[in-house]
Amino acid sequence: MEAWGLGMFMVSAGIVVVLLETPDSPIHPLIPDADLRRGVIGLFMGLTAIGIIYSPWGKQSGAQINPAVTLTFLRLGKMAAWDAGFYIMFQFIGGTLGVLLVWAFFGDSFAKSPVVYVATVPGPEGMWIAFAAETLISLLLMLTVLAFMNAKSLTHYTGLAAGVLVAVFITLEAPFSGMSMNPARSFASAAPSGIWIAGWIYFTAPVLGMLSAVELYRLFRLTTLRMCAKLDHPLDRRCIHCGYDPEMGKSRAQTLTLTTENKP
Repeated sequence: MEAWGLGMFMVSAGIVVVLLETPDSPIHPLIPDADLRRGVIGLFMGLTAIGIIYSPWGKQSGAQINPAVTLTFLRLGKMAAWDAGFYIMFQFIGGTLGVLLVWAFFGDSFAKSPVVYVATVPGPEGMWIAFAAETLISLLLMLTVLAFMNAKSLTHYTGLAAGVLVAVFITLEAPFSGMSMNPARSFASAAPSGIWIAGWIYFTAPVLGMLSAVELYRLFRLTTLRMCAKLDHPLDRRCIHCGYDPEMGKSRAQTLTLTTENKP
C-alpha cells in the first residue's frame, strides 16, 4: 500500500508535468505563464496527496508515503522499527516503479527537457539555499501534521492540511529546490535518470526538518498521546500501529454505554 501510494503520486506528477510543460502538448500554450503553470501543477499534486491519504489503502497503511514521515513516527514511538523498515523500503520501490511507468508510456516527452523525469535539483540560488528551503518546508509540514493530529476537532483534516501545504510549496518553493520533502520521491526520479545533482540535500534535509519538528513539539511540552502513525485513522479498520481493532472498539463503546445507562 505504501508502494502504491508513492507510486501513484509519481505517476500523477509525471503526467501533469508532461501535459503542462512539454512544448508540443496541447495544454502548454493555453497557460503561457510559467508561474501559473507551476501553480496548476501544485494544485493537482495537492489534490493527489489528499486523494491518496483518504483512499481505502491510504487509510489502511496511514499514507505516510515518505521515509522522513516514517522516521518521524518511529522517533515518536508510534510505530515499530520492523514496520518502519518495510515502509521505507517499499516507498522507494513504489516511487521508482511509478517513474518507470510514466517513462514507459511517455518516452522522451518525460525523459528529456523540460520534464527530465521530474527530477528534483537545486535552483539557481544554489545548493545551500535549496537545503535550507527543503529543511524549512519539511519542518512546517510536520509541525502542521502534529498540530492537526493532536487536536480532536482537527485530526480528520490532517490529510487535507498536508495536501494544501504540498500545493503551496510546489507553487512557491519549487524554484529553490524542486520541492521534494521526500527522499524516496527524489530517489525515484534520480535512479532511472542518473541525475544525482546535490542528491545529499534530498536525503538529509527532509529528515532533519521533520525530526526537528518533533523536538520543537517536545520543547513546548505539547502532547502526542492522541497520535497514531496514520494521517487519517478510520474507526472501521484495524491498525497495526496503535493496536486498534474495530470489533474491540465497538465492544468498549457498547460497554461504556451500558455502564452509563445502568448508573443510578
